[in-house]
Amino acid sequence: MNDLQRYLVDEFVEDYQERRLTRRATLKMIASITGSMLVAEGLLAGCAPVPGPATPTTAAEPSRMGAPTEVPTVEATATTPPAESTATVSPNDPEVDAGEVQFPSGADTITGYLAHPVGDGTYPVVLVCHENRGLTPHIQDVTRRLAKAGYVGLAVDLLSRQGGSAKVGETNVPGALGQIDPAQFVEDFKNGWAYLKTLPYADAARVGMVGFCFGGGVTWRVAAGMPELKAAVPFYGPPIPESDVPKIQAAVLAIYGGLDQRITGTAPAIEAAMIANKKIFEKVIYPNADHAFHNDTGTRYNPEAATDAWKRTLEWFGKYL
Repeated sequence: MNDLQRYLVDEFVEDYQERRLTRRATLKMIASITGSMLVAEGLLAGCAPVPGPATPTTAAEPSRMGAPTEVPTVEATATTPPAESTATVSPNDPEVDAGEVQFPSGADTITGYLAHPVGDGTYPVVLVCHENRGLTPHIQDVTRRLAKAGYVGLAVDLLSRQGGSAKVGETNVPGALGQIDPAQFVEDFKNGWAYLKTLPYADAARVGMVGFCFGGGVTWRVAAGMPELKAAVPFYGPPIPESDVPKIQAAVLAIYGGLDQRITGTAPAIEAAMIANKKIFEKVIYPNADHAFHNDTGTRYNPEAATDAWKRTLEWFGKYL
């Protein structure tokens, strides 16, 4: 398995242990990655749900992912109350023009969701990577929030070749993503950026990227594979191998939840690698926030942490874009 496949499998196992998935559903999800129910049985062997009632979850909520490790010392806490910076932006907001677009990536046609400010002028661009549930209404909303803040946002549907996230279906999206070469994700975002260059209101030379969960991991990989990227904000995603850090040219702000032990435990190693390679890097850890705390459609949503994290995200883009 490649690192993102391992990331997805670890997520399914953890969801089973937290009673978010039944054993049968977990085996099906793991087999969708490995291609073998026998391998899935082996990977789940020795794992058991924690005692207690099942933890509620929602279809739009991404699960926790990563490898077991300890949580590092908290670096920051939320300091601002919930505010408009993380409020939902309506598709009909008069200050935002948003909708589905298509662009070429190699020989294929890729679907995305584009949002930009209404009015004259040019604006920096921010690429958006969805969670392991695909291009959901929540990710579309995040893209509109960027437009409301003065950016051209483009969320790429990484399952475009499979007919799109909606056609694949949320329960099948993680397995479908696991069958795709991670290098293809990077190429799709690079081609999304090329498409933005053709738009008169997009200042594509000033390009950043944000991604959540699985999308946070993809954001790390695009940062290493796209030297033109100037700023990146991966939310609780698996980092790239330390050997790839020298390729990064973007200023990276990594955001974590203190309760998200599997992912937050990877922070010290990637921080050390970024510092050793003289990269611009900061991390923020919210001690009382869990994985997916920014997703306001999920049960792990933490309004205080989400508001502060979004404020810091916009400040980061404002500084480096």
